[in-house]
Amino acid sequence: MPQLDTSTWFITIISSMITLFILFQLKISSQTFPATPSPKIMATEKSNNPWELKWTKIYLPLSLPQQ
Repeated sequence: MPQLDTSTWFITIISSMITLFILFQLKISSQTFPATPSPKIMATEKSNNPWELKWTKIYLPLSLPQQ
């Protein structure tokens, strides 16, 4: 039974990896990516809530004056 000749495997694997690398680089370089987005300044509106219009105070039972 003849021996398997593996002397060319290294060159074959390396050349295929280099070829794939070049192909991927060409594929990626042909893509167009959107520009870096600039931050959008948004005006924040203060909402008027009904509970912000009234002055309220919460009395705890322990903070009441003693009778």
